[in-house]
Amino acid sequence: MTKSLIPSIDAAAETGRIGQVLVAALSRRLHRRGVVLGVSGGIDSAVCAAVATKALGPQRVFALLMPERDSSSDSTARGLELCQRLGIEHAVEDITQPLAAAGAYARRDDAIRTLFADYREDWKLKVVLASDPLGEARLSFFDLIVQSPDGVQRRTRMPAEVYRQVIAATNMKQRIRKMMEYYHAERLNYAVIGTPNRLEYELGFFVRGGDGLADIKPIAHLYKSQVYALAAHLGVPDSIRRQPPSTDTYSLSQTQEEFYYTLPWHRLDAVLWAETQGLAAETVAQAMGLSTEQIGHVWRDIRSKRRVAERGLADAVLVEEVGLT
Repeated sequence: MTKSLIPSIDAAAETGRIGQVLVAALSRRLHRRGVVLGVSGGIDSAVCAAVATKALGPQRVFALLMPERDSSSDSTARGLELCQRLGIEHAVEDITQPLAAAGAYARRDDAIRTLFADYREDWKLKVVLASDPLGEARLSFFDLIVQSPDGVQRRTRMPAEVYRQVIAATNMKQRIRKMMEYYHAERLNYAVIGTPNRLEYELGFFVRGGDGLADIKPIAHLYKSQVYALAAHLGVPDSIRRQPPSTDTYSLSQTQEEFYYTLPWHRLDAVLWAETQGLAAETVAQAMGLSTEQIGHVWRDIRSKRRVAERGLADAVLVEEVGLT
């Protein structure tokens, strides 16, 4: 029922259209020889890499795998499998050391110890939404989950100041990864590809100055279900296509809806599409198996997150406009 809300996509035609935009952008606007992108082992970066390889050739695509101590080793393995399948040059840049040097782990752990005094470096953690995603609460609250080496988990609500410090320290991961991408891009005279799909781009699921920064964002107009359609067309490895979307940011496994989204991606895809098409809440509720009130709550959440995205993508404030043309 959910899938029928979003029209199917002509994967071959869309792949060709994106490829034409990539080629034109590199030659006419960006004046770069090829593209660099971070490959996470997830579906979005895999599709971006595959589309770029098809459009430009493998010799003009450079992939970066950038694990750190909280990353899943499976993510790196999937990323390597993709690069080998596509025949593209790649490098592994472990960012644990620069993160530690910047104090990312220490600053995060200092905040955590205000809630769990016995927390140690060998413990695992994640941050999750505490509020009912389909409830009527207008504010989102977050819980911190920690797990000791013996597997015992504890959970508590995060005060605002603790949440902000944990997130600020964690966001260094995305920012250092982007720094590495631009280093290699400048070294090669390449452009940097950003990999957000429409849910991430439109709803602000990115870090300003981190994964929100790029020269080209080739799938930002595509719903997640459409990204999967392109993945099937492009022959993205099954190991990636079967993997549930994850943030791969914290040492405990964490889904995107646990941290940010109101619904699982395939349902949020449909609700976002329906909202952009101006469908009636009653129609969407019937198709989704939800109440009209719940659809209204999700739409309010979508509009709130759009404002977050707009702030994240906005240019810096200037005292007066400066002409650059």
